[in-house]
Amino acid sequence: MTFKSTILIIPGLGSSGPQHWQSLWERQFNFTRVEQQDWDTPVCSDWIETINNEIKKYDPSQVILVGHSLACATIAYWAQKFNTKIKGALLVGPSDTEADTYPTGTIGFKPVPLNKLSFPSIAVVSTNDYYVTIDRAKLFAESWGSELINIGDAGHINVASGFGEWDAGLEFLKRLDG
Repeated sequence: MTFKSTILIIPGLGSSGPQHWQSLWERQFNFTRVEQQDWDTPVCSDWIETINNEIKKYDPSQVILVGHSLACATIAYWAQKFNTKIKGALLVGPSDTEADTYPTGTIGFKPVPLNKLSFPSIAVVSTNDYYVTIDRAKLFAESWGSELINIGDAGHINVASGFGEWDAGLEFLKRLDG
């Protein structure tokens, strides 16, 4: 499988470990990881500036963002602030920063933005994600104007829920790359 777009991997809180599908894709396809300054106690304004600085290195019309968990809300915040037209975004396992289950220590990620994104996006969600209810995940996808793909009981769509190599995810990404 080959990709013609510039793919930027944007992990969530704590980054994505070496066996996470984002890390595997990064190594397999030579995608670029957006390296945040602080993965454990992030500040939203810092994260969106870092994303914006990385996107500016490329032709934005050829950039696809691949966000997981907290990165999904971060991408929505970035879109709200910078209104840059990119090729698209794959938003996987969006977490609900307003939920009681959300870890403490993040700054500026509440409320979850509900603005329509100015670019195509696919939101991949699970019915039993600890970090977001299915109803909230549907609200996020609908608000963002994302195509919603519900993959059933898949937890947080990370290593802990059995996702290392994730071929179906690559197929979703390929649709945005078309």
